[in-house]
Amino acid sequence: MNSRALTHIALAASLLLFALVAGAAEVIRFGYLELNEDSRYDERKAFFRTLSRPLGAPFAGAEVALRESRFVGQAIGVSFDIVRARGADAPALLAELEKLHAEGVRHFLVDAPGKVVAELAAATRGRELLLFNVSAPDDALRQAQCQAHLYHTIPNHGMQADALAQFLVAKKWRNVLLLQGPRDEDKLIGAAFENSARRFGLKIVDKKDFVLSNDPRQRELGNVGLLTAGGDYDVVFVADSDGEFARSVPYDTVRPRPVVGAEGLVAEAWHWAWPRHGAPQLTSRFEKQAKRHMGSADWAAWVAVKAVVEAVVRTGNAPFDKLVAYLGGEEITIDGFKGNRLYFRDWDRQLRQPLLIATHNAVIERAPLQGFLHQTNNMDTLGFDRRDSRCKP
Repeated sequence: MNSRALTHIALAASLLLFALVAGAAEVIRFGYLELNEDSRYDERKAFFRTLSRPLGAPFAGAEVALRESRFVGQAIGVSFDIVRARGADAPALLAELEKLHAEGVRHFLVDAPGKVVAELAAATRGRELLLFNVSAPDDALRQAQCQAHLYHTIPNHGMQADALAQFLVAKKWRNVLLLQGPRDEDKLIGAAFENSARRFGLKIVDKKDFVLSNDPRQRELGNVGLLTAGGDYDVVFVADSDGEFARSVPYDTVRPRPVVGAEGLVAEAWHWAWPRHGAPQLTSRFEKQAKRHMGSADWAAWVAVKAVVEAVVRTGNAPFDKLVAYLGGEEITIDGFKGNRLYFRDWDRQLRQPLLIATHNAVIERAPLQGFLHQTNNMDTLGFDRRDSRCKP
């Protein structure tokens, strides 16, 4: 038998062995829970989508992470998969979760508004499972509504407001006009920024409510010129969760002032223009998968999967309790392509991470900014520090 034949036989044997190992590999499945209809991804509003609104459902971020994790899983004899489940509301999603949990699924990515996330977390307390909030920025989920098994990879309103506040302080734009919308989410964003202003020494010179309406009696409440007239200010902060009003504010203020918050300059977990730490390669992989730019929720879904994979690999696919201990501990190293080692805060399960302060097509800064220091971890200058936490899971 010649050497070429021996080579072919050896190659065939190797492929057969690989197939047998792959076939015998344990499958670790993720559950992905989302609503049938989620207004945050309403395509009818895509034409005025602002920087503060998601670019699309973040399931593609999880898919990219799973594809990246195939080879590391093979090293310890496991493979990773994900099951996508939908429901009309929290009870329906809970029913889907119960089905998957009965089949052995322990890790769930939750892509839903804050109220739904809170209901799911409360209903599954004490169960052998983990929930990863990938799209709800509500501060309450990290405070009074926190749960020990609820992890957050998306930054909360407080983190975003703190990042912008640091930027304003660094620029010496200390006097702020706050424009706030009528929705509950607008009020949460406005309250977060007011808290950040107190924390970093900014002055809110005026706070005005806006209403975007076709009612002639309310037309003045949506007039940018009238809302930005009056006393002087250095910058305008717009608390607008929907974004339709915010898109009209830049270049229409009475005074030539920068706009931040929902439009103009935003603080996000991810931006497609971030050029460092391998980010362009991740962005390219996502765009190939989803046929669009990568946004914050996409990154949050991606990093949630990567965090679990990292814990599985580093613990050798240890039992659930040991895996959870490693995932929530300080030894874990999660590379989020933002230049810092990422890991979860032990008091509220929020992922420590830098935020990108960006315009439509450029990243201007990364927070925390230089000079904003913390006694243990500078990333804890963003969001709820241990001393600020009201989380009692």
